[in-house]
Amino acid sequence: MTLTRRNFIKSACLAGGSLFFKGCAQADHGPEYQGWRPAYIELEEQGRLMARVEQAMARLESCQLCPHRCKVNRLAGEKGFCNAPDKAVVYSHAPHYGEELPLVGRGGSGTIFFSNCSLRCVFCQNWPIAHLGRGRVVDDQQLAGMMLDLQKRGCHNINLVTPTHVLPNILKAVRIACRQGLKLPLCYNTGGYELVENIRLLDGIVDIYLPDLKFMGSAESARYVIKGRGDYPARAREAIIEMHAQVGDLVLDDGGIARHGVMIRHLVMPNHVAGTREFTGWVAENLSPATYVNIMSQYRVEHMAFEYEEIARAITSREYVQAMEWAFEAGLTNLDRRSLSQLEIHRQLAS
Repeated sequence: MTLTRRNFIKSACLAGGSLFFKGCAQADHGPEYQGWRPAYIELEEQGRLMARVEQAMARLESCQLCPHRCKVNRLAGEKGFCNAPDKAVVYSHAPHYGEELPLVGRGGSGTIFFSNCSLRCVFCQNWPIAHLGRGRVVDDQQLAGMMLDLQKRGCHNINLVTPTHVLPNILKAVRIACRQGLKLPLCYNTGGYELVENIRLLDGIVDIYLPDLKFMGSAESARYVIKGRGDYPARAREAIIEMHAQVGDLVLDDGGIARHGVMIRHLVMPNHVAGTREFTGWVAENLSPATYVNIMSQYRVEHMAFEYEEIARAITSREYVQAMEWAFEAGLTNLDRRSLSQLEIHRQLAS
C-alpha cells in the first residue's frame, strides 16, 4: 500500500509516548525512506504547488498576511505595520545548533532569519532585526539558493524564522528550490500572530510548525506584545489548532530528527505574566498531552523591558520550577529535554 502523508501522520500518532523523544512516533532515517518525502514535493508533482504560490503572491496587493490586515499594496511599494517590502529581507542564513534538539541533530537546523516582524514585543531579544529591519533584500531566486545551500551544508531542515510577512516569497522560493532538488522538511518558526486562512494555505507544504504561544491573557498581550491590542492570544490559539490539525504531534526518524508535527515554545516570564498555567492546560485540552512543548527559561531584560516593572528582572528558579510543575499537572508528556535539564538545575537553586 502506498504510504501517503495523511496515513503516515495517522499511523505515527497512534504509536504511543513517553516523557522525552519517545513520545513521538519513530520513522526510519532519511527523508525518502519508505516513500516519505517533504510535503511540498508531492504537491509539486501533483501540479498544485504553483497555484498556492499564485494565491500567496496575490495577497501582497492588499496585504493581509497577519491579523493587522494593513491592506497596503506591497507590490506598489507601500508598507504596513511590519515595514516589509514586497521582497524578503534576510538577516542571515546558517546552520543553527541552539534550536530544539529534534531540529538540530548533527547537521544543525538550517535557519533563515527574516527581518521585520508583525509583533512589537517590548522584551524582544532580536529587536534590531525584528523591529528595525536590519538585513539585506533578496529576490525569490536568491532565497531559493539559500535553502539549497543549507541542504548542501548538511542541515536537517529549512527553519524559516519570523516568516509570516514573507509567506508569499517563501512559497515561491520553495517551488524554485524544489525543482532544483530541495528535499528537506520546512519548519515554520513563527511568533504565533497568524491568520488561520494563511496557515491553511500552507497545508501540504509545511511539515514542521514551531509557533510561540507567548501570552494567554489579552491584557498582557496589549501591554507587552502589541501596544493597545489584546488579540494575540486568540489569534495564536486559532492558528496553532489549525497547525496541529494539519500535521499532528511531532514525528521523529530513528535518529531523533524531526520530520513533521507541531512543536510549541512558551517563555516563562517574571511574575508569571505569560499565563504559563493556562498555557499548559490549554495545550493538553485542545491539542494533545503528547504535544512537544518547550517551556523556556532564558528570559532576560532586553529592548524596552526595563521600563515595565513586572518584567524588569530575570525569572527566579522558583518561578521556573512552578512553571514546569504546572506542565506535569496538566499531563503534558513530551517536554523538551533541555527544559527538563533546566528544571533540575533550578530545583537545586531553589532549594
